[in-house]
Amino acid sequence: MIHIITSSRYKINRKRIVTYIEELLRTNEVSSNFHLNCIFVGKTKMKAIALRYKKENVALPVLSFSYKDEPTHDDRLLGEVFLCYPQVVLLAAERNKKVEDMIDAMIKHGIENLLKD
Repeated sequence: MIHIITSSRYKINRKRIVTYIEELLRTNEVSSNFHLNCIFVGKTKMKAIALRYKKENVALPVLSFSYKDEPTHDDRLLGEVFLCYPQVVLLAAERNKKVEDMIDAMIKHGIENLLKD
């Protein structure tokens, strides 16, 4: 199951993102029993997360955390992918890409990091 967590102020097409993530997981032969959280946050929250876990005082566009080997309340939780929506929008503008395409690229990057852990 894929959970999309976001603020109402971000223009997110949840259905499209869920479909994209399902296809990525299928392509990587990941069991559909796993759960994945995809969380969209702002700059302040991403900066706090990056500082705490990566010791970097910057709002990164994407961070992922794998829980495959961690004892959690749900052993099927594959991990979480955090996207900094404002940073993704800026990155899309810099690279002259659609925001949706940049969201996909950042999700793919985050999931690939989850799977290689």
